[in-house]
Amino acid sequence: MATIRQFQVTFDCAEPERVGRFWCELLGYVPPKPPNGFATWEEYENSRSPEERGSWFACSDPTGAGPRLYFQRVPEGKVVKNRVHLDVRVGTGLVGEERLAVLEAESERVLALGAVRVQLLYDGHDSCISMQDIEGNEFCLD
Repeated sequence: MATIRQFQVTFDCAEPERVGRFWCELLGYVPPKPPNGFATWEEYENSRSPEERGSWFACSDPTGAGPRLYFQRVPEGKVVKNRVHLDVRVGTGLVGEERLAVLEAESERVLALGAVRVQLLYDGHDSCISMQDIEGNEFCLD
């Protein structure tokens, strides 16, 4: 029997919070609570450097059934790369070589299904593998 994987949907966009709040409304999702030490997200954002402010937004299904949505600011508009891709969560909680081994094994499995490997991102601690599906849509093994 196949293993069911959880995933996060990541959106590349110009205005993460604006796009994210749209999806919250559309899907009934909710943003997470502000980080510890902050009463509101606005207070948190104001504590960050100007370059970091508004760089990301996230939301999730309040029932826990649906995937988390993550919105990240990117400088470019959609030209070639798809603006939404799936991060398939196969290495959650793992780090270093253990995480890398799990990602590499999953990469081999999906290559056999017709996927294309694009790039390994690995800093000795964290890693992900960028791939394309059978139509060239990008996703990451994370």
